[in-house]
Amino acid sequence: MELNEILRLASKHGASDVHLKAGLPAVFRINGKLVPMKSPTPLKHEDLKAMSEMILSEDQKARLEKQYEIDCAYGVAGLGRFRVNIFQQRGTMGIVLRLVPFGVKTFEELYLPKVMEKIAAEERGLILCTGTTGSGKSTTLASIVQHINTNRSCHIMTIEDPIEFLLRDYKSIINQRELGVDTASFANALKSALRQDPDVILVGEMRDLETIETALTAAETGHMVLSTLHTLDAAETINRIVASFPPFQQKQIRVQLAAVLKAVISQRLVPRQDGTGRVPAVEIMLNTARVREYIEDKDKTRKIREAIQQGFVSYGMQTFDQSLMGLLKEELITLDEALRQASNPDDFMLRIRGVSATSDLTWDDFDKGDGGEKKDN
Repeated sequence: MELNEILRLASKHGASDVHLKAGLPAVFRINGKLVPMKSPTPLKHEDLKAMSEMILSEDQKARLEKQYEIDCAYGVAGLGRFRVNIFQQRGTMGIVLRLVPFGVKTFEELYLPKVMEKIAAEERGLILCTGTTGSGKSTTLASIVQHINTNRSCHIMTIEDPIEFLLRDYKSIINQRELGVDTASFANALKSALRQDPDVILVGEMRDLETIETALTAAETGHMVLSTLHTLDAAETINRIVASFPPFQQKQIRVQLAAVLKAVISQRLVPRQDGTGRVPAVEIMLNTARVREYIEDKDKTRKIREAIQQGFVSYGMQTFDQSLMGLLKEELITLDEALRQASNPDDFMLRIRGVSATSDLTWDDFDKGDGGEKKDN
């Protein structure tokens, strides 16, 4: 079976990813679960080799031969774009493709909270989107960039590996650079971006110390910097960034991070109740005066979740459990799924039953309705 035919089937069935491995039929990830394609003929190494020939340029083929793995993008007319990773395993080839949806969805279409508009309106500082692989980080960042593009005039530079969403100029000028095609590394491209008169810089991932350092400097010098990290929540994100630096620098980095960080958006995708896809459960941390104190003091960083819980009405912040409660109230997810995803299932169940406890004080304002916004002091 040809690659494009497999990808059309994947798109038709709403798959987010396609796994191609010798000895197996194509395997789709649909609503978070792996589903083998109904094909009597398993893929052979020769099939995968031919597919890689279709996807890769001559330069990319040379890089694959040298490095044994490569990230790239692949487009099919009338179908869409795919983020691709080709690698070697046990002497044969493996290919994983992720479907990049046509167009960029709005915050409302992605079921993201209203406070995202306030975050996207920031003109300088660091905004991080975190979560595990496949949790929708790239989709959320693209939505933020598109919101900026439709609402104000900026120069937006993106550095991606590979480019996923193709963004068109609207009110803003957008330049998109791809690792291995337009630039050699995130760190080099980020340093270069500072000399390209940007207002907004999107760095696909903060992978190493040099990139993190440069991103912090860029945010400090008046740019808005967007990036991702593979961390589960806001507190872990702070600790991960600080731990990237040598011990003698960590106190200074906490102060620097507390000064430039604007928000941390952490995501998990949860299966919808109607079985038609997934919706994001989102933890939102805004850098209030209290949160700044918790970032600067390593002994208080663990209290960040508490600050998020109590900042729902005042600032529009929310924890994962508060987000899950909102999705449950809107009947987008089931109670079983909410409990499975909850950070504190026992506390969550108490709230469902209407039982009050001391720990429930952080839920009182949440139960009153939508979070508002107050200006931080």
